[in-house]
Amino acid sequence: MPAARVEYIAPWWVAWLHSVPHLGLRLQPVDSTFRPRDESYQESLLFLGLVAVIGLGLNLVLLAAYLVCVCGCRRDDAAQTKRPRSCCVTWTAVVAALICCTAVGAGFYGNSEANDGVYQLLYALDNANHTFSGIDVLVSGTTQKMKVDLEQHLARLGEIFAARGDYLQTLKFLQQTAGSIIVQMAGVPVWTEVTEELTELANQTSFVEYYRWLSYLLLFVLDLVLFLLACLGLAKRSRCLLASTLCCGVLALLLSWMSLAADAAAAVGTSDFCAAPDTFILNITEGQVRPEVTRYYLYCSQSASSPFQQALTVFQRSLTSMQIQVAGLLQFAVPRFPTAEKDLLGIQLLLNSSESGLHQLTALLDCRGLHKDYLDALTGICYDGLEGLLYLGLFSLLAALAFSIMICLGPGAWKHCATRDRDYDDIDDDDPFNPQARRIATHNPPRGQLHSFCSYSSGLGSQGSLHPAQTISNAPVSEYMNQAALFGGNPRYENVPLIGRGSPPPTYSPSMRATYLSVADEHLRHYRNEFPG
Repeated sequence: MPAARVEYIAPWWVAWLHSVPHLGLRLQPVDSTFRPRDESYQESLLFLGLVAVIGLGLNLVLLAAYLVCVCGCRRDDAAQTKRPRSCCVTWTAVVAALICCTAVGAGFYGNSEANDGVYQLLYALDNANHTFSGIDVLVSGTTQKMKVDLEQHLARLGEIFAARGDYLQTLKFLQQTAGSIIVQMAGVPVWTEVTEELTELANQTSFVEYYRWLSYLLLFVLDLVLFLLACLGLAKRSRCLLASTLCCGVLALLLSWMSLAADAAAAVGTSDFCAAPDTFILNITEGQVRPEVTRYYLYCSQSASSPFQQALTVFQRSLTSMQIQVAGLLQFAVPRFPTAEKDLLGIQLLLNSSESGLHQLTALLDCRGLHKDYLDALTGICYDGLEGLLYLGLFSLLAALAFSIMICLGPGAWKHCATRDRDYDDIDDDDPFNPQARRIATHNPPRGQLHSFCSYSSGLGSQGSLHPAQTISNAPVSEYMNQAALFGGNPRYENVPLIGRGSPPPTYSPSMRATYLSVADEHLRHYRNEFPG
C-alpha cells in the first residue's frame, strides 16, 4: 500500500537543548531520555529552574553591592558636573528603555509562536481523536449488525425454510461467515482508552496554555508600564513616582527570573521529547496497543504492510460470498416462499451498508491520515512551540537586564530629581521671580508687612494717601499692573525701579539688591520734586 511519508527532522535547537547536562539535586548525572513520570528526570528539570534562581540571587547581590557603593560615595557638588551627570542618567535610562522594548518585542513574538504551536498540537489531537472514534464506531457498528441484526433475520428465515435442507445449509453458511467477520473485527484495536487520554491531554493543555499566554501578556504590559512611569518620573523629577517605580521594578525583576526558570525547564523537557518522540510514544502505548500497530502509524513506510490488511481482506471476501448467497436465495427461494423476501432484502441491505462501512474503515485505518496528524503535532511542539519558548527565554533575560539597569539608575535619578530644589537655594525667599515664592504667594493670603524691595508700591501708596491729588499717572500705573500680572499675578509686586529695564535676572546678590533699592529711592525723590506737597 503506497504511503508518502514526510520525514520528521528535528531542528537544530532541539539537539542544542537536548545536549544540556541533566543533573539531579545531588548533582548526579541523569539520563536525558524524556520520562516525565520518572522522579530523577523531574529533578533534573527542577535543577534547571534552580540554576535560574541562583542567577536571580547573584543579580540581587550585585545590585545591592552596587547600590551600597554608590550611596556610600560622596557626590561632587561642583556646578560643572551637574550637566554631565544628568545627561548620563538620561541616556542610560533611554538605553534601558530600548532594551525593555526589544525584550517585549521578542516576548510578543515568542508568546505568539508558542501559542500557535500549542494550538497546532491541539488541532492534531482533535483530528486523531475523530479518527479513533470513527474506527471504534465502525467496528462496533459492524459487529452489532453481524451479531444481532443478521441473527434475527437468519432466525426468521430458518423457520420459513424449515422444510428445505439446502436453504438451511445456505443460512448456516451465512451465519458462519458473519462469525468470521466478527472475529476479524475483534483484531482491530479498540481506541476508547486512547481517545479518553488524548481528550484529557488536550483539555489540560488548552487550559494551561490559555493562562500561560495571558500571564505573559500581562507581564509584557507590566514591563512597559513600569518603564513608562520611570521615564515620566525622570521627566517630571518626581521622587514619589520614581520610588514607586523602582519598588515595582524589583518585583518585575523577580518575575523575569521566575519566567526564565519556567522557560528553561519547559524548553529542555520539550527538546528531550522532540529528540526521540517515537521512542516515548512506543513506551507509553505499550500494553494498550500492539507495538506493530504503533510502529505502523509512527513510521508509515511504503514497504511495511498494514497490520489490518488480512482482517480487511477477509472482511471483504466474506461480504462478497454472503451477497452471492443472498442473491441466489432471492432468485430461487422467494418464488416458493414469498414471506422470506422481506428478511432476504433486509439481509441484502445490511450487507450493502457493511460494505460501505468497510470502505470507510479501510480509509480510517490507513496510516497516512494519522501519521499526518502525528507530524503536525511534532511540528507544532518542536518547531513553533520550542522556538517560542526560546524567544520567551530571551525576553526574560533582556527584561532582567533592563530592570537591573533601571535599579542601578535609582541613586543617580534620585539626585537628579533633587537638583530642581537646589537650583534655587541661593535665591532670596522674598524674590517674586523665585518659582517657590510665586507658588507660596498664590496659595497663601498676603500678610500685613512684606519686607521686600519689590513691595515699593505699598510704601508709595501710603505716601500718596497724604496727597491724593498728586498721584502717579494712569499710564505708568497700568504698566506696573501689567508687570505685576506677568510676574506673580499679585498687584503687590509693582516694581517701580525696573520700569523700562525688562525682566530682572532670576537671582541676584545682596549688592545687586542694594543697587535696586538705591534706584527706587532716586525715583521717589524725583516724584516728590515733581509733585511737591
